[in-house]
Amino acid sequence: MSASSGKPIIGIDLGTTFSLVAVVRDGKPQVLPNAVGEKLTPSVVALDERNQILVGEAARSIGVLAPERAQALFKRDMGTNQLRKLGDRTFKPQELSALVLRALKHDAEVALGTEIDEAVVTVPAYFGDAQRQATKDAGKIAGLKVERIINEPTAAALAYGLASRNREFRAAVLDLGGGTFDVTILEIIEGVIEIQASAGDARLGGADFDEALTAHVAARLDLDQAFIGPVGWARLREACDLAKRRLSFSLSAPLSLAGLVLANGGQRDVELEITRAEAEATWRGLLERIRAPVLQALSDAEVDPSKIDEVLLVGGATRMPCVADVAATLFRKLPLRHLPPDEAVALGAAVQAALKSGDSALDDLVVTDIAPFSMGVEASTSFNNRLVTGVFSPILERGTVIPASRVEHYTTAHDFQHKIVLNIYQNKHTMCESNTKLGEYTIDGIAPAPARSQSIDVRFTYDLNGILEVEVSMVGTNRKEVFVIEQRPGKMTPEQVGEARAAMAALKLHPRDALPNTTALARADALHMVITGPRRADLAAAIAAFRAALESQRRDDIERARAGLNHLVEVLRQ
Repeated sequence: MSASSGKPIIGIDLGTTFSLVAVVRDGKPQVLPNAVGEKLTPSVVALDERNQILVGEAARSIGVLAPERAQALFKRDMGTNQLRKLGDRTFKPQELSALVLRALKHDAEVALGTEIDEAVVTVPAYFGDAQRQATKDAGKIAGLKVERIINEPTAAALAYGLASRNREFRAAVLDLGGGTFDVTILEIIEGVIEIQASAGDARLGGADFDEALTAHVAARLDLDQAFIGPVGWARLREACDLAKRRLSFSLSAPLSLAGLVLANGGQRDVELEITRAEAEATWRGLLERIRAPVLQALSDAEVDPSKIDEVLLVGGATRMPCVADVAATLFRKLPLRHLPPDEAVALGAAVQAALKSGDSALDDLVVTDIAPFSMGVEASTSFNNRLVTGVFSPILERGTVIPASRVEHYTTAHDFQHKIVLNIYQNKHTMCESNTKLGEYTIDGIAPAPARSQSIDVRFTYDLNGILEVEVSMVGTNRKEVFVIEQRPGKMTPEQVGEARAAMAALKLHPRDALPNTTALARADALHMVITGPRRADLAAAIAAFRAALESQRRDDIERARAGLNHLVEVLRQ
C-alpha cells in the first residue's frame, strides 16, 4: 500500500510489444489479468470503424487488417519529438504510451477492486534521461504517479531474487523483449541483490526478427513492400510472426496467405514452408548483435563468463532456440527460465512497488542498481599548445552504484571569460559530438580574469529513477546554482501534460465491457486473413456463429460462441 494514500502500488512492465501489470499479494508477486482475461496486453493503439480508441489485442489485430488505423512500437520513440498519426489526430509517444498505461491501470483497479494512483514502471537499462522523463510524463497523462522507475533487467533480478533469496550466486540476466535487449550481471547474497554491470541495445528485439523474416520471405516470393502495399505487408508480417512462434518448438513451419492483394489490384495465394535453419540464417546478423552487450557487461563487471553461476533468460523473444544457443555459447552453460520469460519483469516491478510501500514480507530483500551511462560535460584541453574543444569529460562513470553524487573541478578556458556554457552529455565516447546531449545551462556574471584563473565545481547527483541533478559552485564565492536538466527532446511541460490529460479524457474510448467481444472478433478476422484451406473454412464458420450470437443479444449464447471462437484461434495459431 502507498504510505500516503493507503492504495496499492502496482508494478508495470511497459513493453515495446506487450505490457503487463502486477502486484504483490501475501508476499508473492502475481500478474493481473486484463479486460479479456489475459496477462499480456499488446502495446498497440488503434481506431475502430466508429473512431473509438482501442488498446491491446483488438488494436493489434486491427493493425493487421488496417495498418493505417493502428500504431505500435512507439516505445522506441520515447524521448523524441516524433509524432504518430491516428485518424485525424497526431500523438506524441508519451500520449500513446499513456493510453496503454491507462488501460493497465483500469485492469488493475478492476482486478483489485480499488482505485490505483501510483505505479512503479520499468524501462530498458539503456534508456537515457530523456526516455525516462518521457515515461514519467506518460504516467502523469494516464493519471498515475510514477516516482520510481526501475531498469527491466533489475526488475527481473528482483523477481528471481525474491524466489532465491536464501541462495548465494552470480547470474547474468539476458532480457530480449519485443523491442530492446539488455544484459545485467548481478550477485545475490542473503537477500541482497547487487547489480554489477548493465549493457544493451535499445533497438534490438523480437520485432526486428519479425521484420527480417518478413523481408526474407518477400524476397523469396519476389515481392517488395511497395508492390503488396501496407495491408499486404502487415498480413505477410503477421504470417511470419506465426511461423516464428512455431519454429520455437518445430524444425519447420508452414506459411500460408490466401488472396494476398497486390498493389496492381491482382491477388496471389502464398503457400510455402520455412525451416528453422533458414530462419536462423536470416537472423544471423541480429543474433550477432547480442554478443557485444554481453561482452561489454562482463568487462564492466570484471567477471569471466566461467564465474557466472546461472544464465537467466527474460523476455518473450528468448523463447527462440537460437537465442538460447547464443547464450549457451557465450557462457558455456545452459541458460535457465525459472520464471515465465514474458512475466519476469512485471513480477519484479511489483516487488519494487511492494518495497516502496514498505511491505513487511519483503523486509530482508535489498537491491542496488547502477548508472548505465557515463555522464559528464563538454570541456576543452590543450594538446601541443593547441586548444582542443568538444572533449567529453565524465563526472559520473557508468557502472557507478546509484544513488550517487560525484564532483569534478574545472577552470575557465579563455582570457576575460564572462560566462560558462555548461553542455551536459551522456554516453561513452571521448568526443561530445558522438554522445547524447542532455541539456545545457549558462552561468553568467563571471568576473573577467585570465584563462584558468576562475574555477567551478560541477557536481552530478543521479537518483534511482535515472534523473540527473546538476550543482555548480563558483570556487571562492558563495554562489551556487542547482538545476535538473529540463530542455530535452520530447520533454513535456506541466501545461502540455495537463492538455494531454484533458485531450485523453475527451477521446472516445471503446467501452471496456464490450472489449472481450471486440477482441475475439478482431483477432479471428486477422487470423482469417493469414491462413488457408480447411483451417480457414473452420475459422470462417466459427466467426459466423459468433456474429450470429452477437445478433441474438443472448448473453449465454454470446459467451459460449466467444469461448469456442477463442479456443479455435489459439489452436490455429499453434
